[in-house]
Order: sequence, then C-alpha cells, then structure tokens
Amino acid sequence: MEVVNENVIEQISKEENIKVDQIKAVLEMLADEKTVAFIARYRKEVTGGLDEEKIRAISDAYNYGVNLAKRKADVIRLIEEKGLLTDELREEIESRTKLIEVEDLYRPFKEKKKTKASEAIALGLDGLADIMMKNWQKGSREEFIKPFINDKVPTEEKALTLAKYIVAERISDNAEYRGAIRDNALKYGTIICKKKNNDKDPEEKYKNYYECSEAIARIKPHRLLAINRAENEDVISVNIELKPIWDIDYLTWKVTWKKDSLFRKELDEAIADSYKRLIQPSIAREIRSIKNDEAEIQAIHIFSLNLKNLLLQAPMKGKVVLGVDPAFRTGCKLAVISPSSNVLEIGVIYPNEKSKDQTVDPKLVIQSKKKIVDLINKYNVEIIAIGNGTASRETESFIAEVINENKLSTKYVIVSEAGASVYSASELAIEEFPDLTVEKRSAISIARRIQDPLAELVKIDPKSIGVGQYQHDVTESKLSKSLDEVVEDAVNRVGVNLNTASVSLLSYVSGLSKTISKNIIDYREKNGRFYTREELKKVSKLGPKTYEQCVGFLRILDGKNKFDMTSIHPESYKKAKQLLDELGMDESMLGTDMMIQAVEGANKEDLSKKLDIDMYTLNDILDAFKAPLRDIRDSYDGLKLRSDIMHFEDIKIGDELDGTVRNVVDFGVFVDCGVKYDGLVHISKMSKNKVNHPSDMVGVGDSVHVYVIDIDYNKHKMALSLIKPE
Repeated sequence: MEVVNENVIEQISKEENIKVDQIKAVLEMLADEKTVAFIARYRKEVTGGLDEEKIRAISDAYNYGVNLAKRKADVIRLIEEKGLLTDELREEIESRTKLIEVEDLYRPFKEKKKTKASEAIALGLDGLADIMMKNWQKGSREEFIKPFINDKVPTEEKALTLAKYIVAERISDNAEYRGAIRDNALKYGTIICKKKNNDKDPEEKYKNYYECSEAIARIKPHRLLAINRAENEDVISVNIELKPIWDIDYLTWKVTWKKDSLFRKELDEAIADSYKRLIQPSIAREIRSIKNDEAEIQAIHIFSLNLKNLLLQAPMKGKVVLGVDPAFRTGCKLAVISPSSNVLEIGVIYPNEKSKDQTVDPKLVIQSKKKIVDLINKYNVEIIAIGNGTASRETESFIAEVINENKLSTKYVIVSEAGASVYSASELAIEEFPDLTVEKRSAISIARRIQDPLAELVKIDPKSIGVGQYQHDVTESKLSKSLDEVVEDAVNRVGVNLNTASVSLLSYVSGLSKTISKNIIDYREKNGRFYTREELKKVSKLGPKTYEQCVGFLRILDGKNKFDMTSIHPESYKKAKQLLDELGMDESMLGTDMMIQAVEGANKEDLSKKLDIDMYTLNDILDAFKAPLRDIRDSYDGLKLRSDIMHFEDIKIGDELDGTVRNVVDFGVFVDCGVKYDGLVHISKMSKNKVNHPSDMVGVGDSVHVYVIDIDYNKHKMALSLIKPE
C-alpha cells in the first residue's frame, strides 16, 4: 500500500473522525507489511490507540479512495481524448466521492453498442435533437426540420422520431437526472414480489414473499436476501417500482422548463420513452445492486460478530472431558480427553440401537451404561460433551439417566457440532489421527471444543460454523475475508501457547504463514519445547520482520524468562525491567497480590516521564504485571452444564427457562433451553425499550433467562421472551 493521495486521507479523516496523522501512521505501517493485529497491540502510541476495526476501516477506505481516484483519472483521460473535456466537467468529476457518481458523469461519453440513438446520430439527426432541446418558442417547425430531410430520412415524421431517440438517450445519460431519480427511488421506491405459477416451493418456505410489497428504504437485509434466494430458485418474480409520476414530472421540468416550445409534444414523448425504456430498468438494476450490497455487508457483519462470540467462549481449563458423537445404528463414538487435550481412550456404545420391533435393545443399554460409568471412574471424567447432531437428545436422556442412577457428580453439556464433520474428514484430522474413523475424530473434536473452543474451531473453515444468516447467499470471497479477520483477531487477542499450539492456531498468529507455522512445529518436535521467545529466531524462514510481528502473541509458560509468558513484547523488556525496579518488585512477583497493590498505587504519569515510556505501552506492561496469564475469554460466558434433562413436550406457556444463545440474526436470537429444539426470541420480545439490533443485547454463547410465550408441539416451534410477564 503506497501512501500518495492526500485528498483521500483528508476524506477518510472527515468520514471516520480520525486525525490525519493517525491515518498516515496506519497507512505507512501497513505499507511496511505490518499486520493489523501488531499495529493495534504494539503501536498504540503511534496510532493513538486505534483498534483493529478502525485500522481496517482506514485500510478499506483508503483502497476505495485510491481506486476511485484512479477511475477519475481514467475517465478524465478518456473524455479528454475525445476532445470533449471542459474545466467545469473536470472539476465536477474530481469532486465526486462515489464511484457510481463518476460513472454517471462518464456515461454520455462512453462507447455504446448499437442503439436507436446511435443509428439516428449516424443519419445526422443529432442537430435536430439539439434544436428540440433548446425549447425555442418562435419560428417554424418545418424550417427547423427541413435541413434534415434526405433520401434516408424522407419525412418530417421520420426525422422527429429519430431525433426523439437521441433526446431520450441524452436524458438517460444525464448524471444530474440519474442521481435525483436514484435517490428518489431509494427513499420512496418499492420492491414487489409475486409467486410464479410453479411448484418450486412445495414446503412453502417462501410463503411470506409470494405476494408482498415493501418500501426499499425500510426493507430488512435478511428479508432482501430471502427474496433473492426465492428469486434464484425460480419461486417468485421480483420488480423494483420507482415513482414514475414524480420522476417524469421532474424530468419534464428539467428538460422543457415547463415551457410550450415548438417541440413540446415530441419532448414529452422523448421523456416518457427515455424513462420507460432506458432510465427505469437501469435505475432498478442499480437499486437492487445497492441494496444487495448493503444486505451482504449486514449478513457478513452478523456472521462475523457471532463467530467472534463463539470463538471467545470461556474455555473449561484443566478438565477431563468425555466427548460423545451421538448416533443410532452405528453407535455413539466416545473419546476421553485429558486436561492437556491428549486422547486417553476411544470407544463406542449403542444406547440408541433399535431392534426389529423398533424398541431400544435393553442389553445394549446396560452395556453402554457400564461403559460410561467405567470411563468416568477410570479417568475421573468431570464433563461429558454431547454433540447436537442426530440422536443428540436421545443420547442426552441416556447420559442424564446414567448420572442420576449412579449419583455421579459429573455434568454434561450439549455442544454444537457445526463443522465437526468437515474437520473430521479433513487432511488435518487425518494427519492428526490417521488410525481413527471420521466419527471417532469427531468425538475428539466435540470434547476439545469445550476445553478450548478457539484452539479447536480454528481447525475448521469459518464458513462451516453455522452461526450466521444467509451466509450462502453472499459473495464468498468477502465472507471469507471477514471471517478470517475475525479468527485472526480472536487468536491474537487471546495469545497462543508456543509449546502446545497446532499449525492451524499458529497460522492465525500475526505475521505467521502456514509454512512458518509448520516449521515451528518441526523445530519443536526435533528440539523439544521452547524455553525462550528468543529461540524462535532459530526457526527456518522466520526472519527479523516476522519475529517482530509474531513474538508478542506467543506465550511460553514456565520458561526461563518470566516476561515470555506475558503479552509484553520483547522490544519492551528493558523498560519492563526498569518498571519492576521502580515498583520495588522482580519477575517472580508477577501476578501476586503484592504486585497488584504496587501497580494500583503507582503514579503512572511520573513513571511515564521518568522512564520515557508512552502511556499506552506503560498501561499494557502494568496490566501484564498484574495478570501475566490473563485470558480475555475469562470474562465471557461459558457453556451451561447440566445433570438432568427436560423434554420439549414438558414445556408449557408461562414456563421460565435458562438457556444459551446459539445464533443471532437480524430478527431475533435462537436459544437452546436444554430441550430438543431451539426457541426464538423475536427482536420485539427482547426489551420493553426499542432494540436496534439483537446483537446490541446478547451474543452467541451468552446465558439468558427466558419466558415461554407460545409453543407449537407439532411444528416443534417455541416462542420465547426476555421480558418478564407482568
């Protein structure tokens, strides 16, 4: 990225309310290939404390601005080559801030395919079009038309018809007119859906859109994406309805000045033709494109927000976990995982196997119960993680029965299996567990997801983790970019244990590629654990620039240097040591009550001046002194553990339930209350006050207390509310 365009920087400063110096600093560091995570964490003193979101906003806005500037230059050059560029036009092009506005200005000069107007121009009728648009009220129509009559244009009627085509195209190409009509459509236009005469929607998934009309300005992004999907599946037809009465009246005023010119009748006809044949369909396409882009941005934003909350769920550290991948005929696969995520034992049980008369085989149930109890006692299993796929609730009933019958202290939790099958069949899983079946690998993944959700979920393509809305209806490249950024931010905010991290986890660390991540693993396997961050410099292809970018995010527990377990960057170790001396402390006291008291009693301004440390870096170092192993996930909700079960059929209107948010969408949130089917809290039932978006109140993984307000046992639907009934 090359910082060259001062005008673009000034524009970003106004739009984002960020100082020019901050923007320049960010752009210069990005141009130097410093990562967003590194800039946000270790260059706060340069950026003024801008976070990852602001840094990316600057980068995106600058790239858009540079591309816009290039397009302006191209348009000016192309018009100038035709000898049609004026100072006024140049100034107008330069003043535009949106690409669509620049294209509007270029439209009259653009090379067109064969059109009615181009054919008329080839016959020399552009002069007559000029005369018509001058709105002359004096003179003779015949005298004006006569010079344009010839063998190819034999009659006045023919001449006027051809000239009207030219006038119509000029009206359509006028940037001012297009801008006004487009703005009017965005404010007052309507999107209209009609069901086609076919059987493409037998389950009536799109029934709400069979006959509907919504204001373009107020249509919700998720509804527009649903409409697009229904249209793509050939279920409905979709039209954008503008405001023709207002638009034509506006064009008439602009073109004829409301005067009775000699050619007023023809001008009115040309305006009507221009609007119906050229402007209306073109603007309608532009409106669809604009609104689709907005809907995509919103859908990607919601998916990203949900993914962030899922990745940052509090890990259940230091627990022995039994992972269960439920099934019927093929049996439930089991995996016992140690506190350090090592596989202790693999097995399979058949508690849901049915005999020919479709009843569960009691012998298999007894055997399965014994197997579970044996594993729990053998490994002191504290938590059982059950996947939420096929046979999940039947398996949950079985596990709850085992716990209660044997009066075990073990708890269980239902875990989302989203993406587990993708991981289990991946090359990564095969490499990790070459001798296991896909289902057994899945049981391991399910168990590890509660021990460290982030470390396990980074192994899966983010798109396969189903916590969004209409993610299959947005541009895949945009979605992938956004989700990768979310994972990158999460990994770098949490930090990574250098001695236990997988290639998947390391690959998201600032500055590390997959190749270098594999080299780190190879070095670890060959030489044993890392004892200092400094050893990273010995890893193949990990040069000085990469070391600078990654080292602060890599932690070494029980290493030779106590600072290596913290988020303090090695470049600040000298200052950190000086700070310890000023506080009367040493490295062995990191995280102790004495250290916390010393930090809280320190005069930060005096320390900043005395040691020449900026306040951002000073605060970060002192925070690391207080909590060297701080994990930001500790402030997030963990999964809700259970020991008994509730059935969907047991739920009644008026019941109060505790649940976990599984997904957040534009129209509400889906909550797992421990029964077979998730309930929906509609946005209107989230608060007595207005809620702009459900994500303003809750996130994926949050624990919530809900009230059942409606239930449909046949359709397995449950309506919930966060508002306590009066």
